[in-house]
Amino acid sequence: MALKFTKPTDAEHKIKLESELLYAGWMSGMAYIGLTAKFQVQTAFVGNGSPVEITGKTKQGKKLGKIKGVMTNNSYVGVMEIPDNVKEGDWAYFEVDLSKCGVKGQADPIPVGPPVTVTNMKWSAKEARRGDIVTISADVRGVLDDTDVKLTIYEYDKDGAHDKLADLATKAKGQQISLDWKYEYFDKTHQIPTDEELKKYGQNYQAPQYFFTVKIEECEFGKKQESGLLAFKDWFEIKLLDGEGKPRGNEPYTVTFADGSTKDGTLDGDGYAKVEKVPPGKCTVTFKNLKGVSLQQ
Repeated sequence: MALKFTKPTDAEHKIKLESELLYAGWMSGMAYIGLTAKFQVQTAFVGNGSPVEITGKTKQGKKLGKIKGVMTNNSYVGVMEIPDNVKEGDWAYFEVDLSKCGVKGQADPIPVGPPVTVTNMKWSAKEARRGDIVTISADVRGVLDDTDVKLTIYEYDKDGAHDKLADLATKAKGQQISLDWKYEYFDKTHQIPTDEELKKYGQNYQAPQYFFTVKIEECEFGKKQESGLLAFKDWFEIKLLDGEGKPRGNEPYTVTFADGSTKDGTLDGDGYAKVEKVPPGKCTVTFKNLKGVSLQQ
């Protein structure tokens, strides 16, 4: 937008700035049936709070809907639903109406794509330890190759307050997605409440578990844990020495885990044992033949 000034600069002058539509367009290259499509409107010299009306249409005469909003910093971003009655192969566009500013315009159309389905969401394993590589995969029907897909990993909470752990970017290939993820547990496991501690509040032990979702355009699939839950299993080592620092081998022991379960075992000749597939959290090791001796992890 070019402004031409022809008056002297040593005096105050008033000029009238005309509102203008700079850009109206979709933020993706395809409008998938049953999903939503994101769009953006950018203007010049339109005040904050100016009402804007977006009307979605297709070239074959289908109505996508009408959205009313207000401009903020000369910009408006929204999403438009692509209803099921729109046909694949049609073209979707929208009209912009800022009537109070005397501005109207229209976005370029994008093709309407088929309905998208996401199925067969799964982890390559049911359990993971620190450093394990787990493959995340799913079938994504209806999307084009190289479509951007976002995978989000959540830590499951039985009360529904799932914590987001990571966002991962990938692309659809051959109606599928597949991505390797390295599992790490960054918090301190001794901070995980034990079953005994939680029973005081009428609750039970819950080991960290994870599910993932698949986001295509503005639609997120898998919020009901369709991927299944990936469980975190810990491990630890026992090394028992006598008062002189020498290994005390072949001692029977019992481990009481954070979930209240127990496991019996016997140290090897060097006083060593490795305990695997442990419910993460605080645990206690006691020795049958050593009264008053216990270890906490």
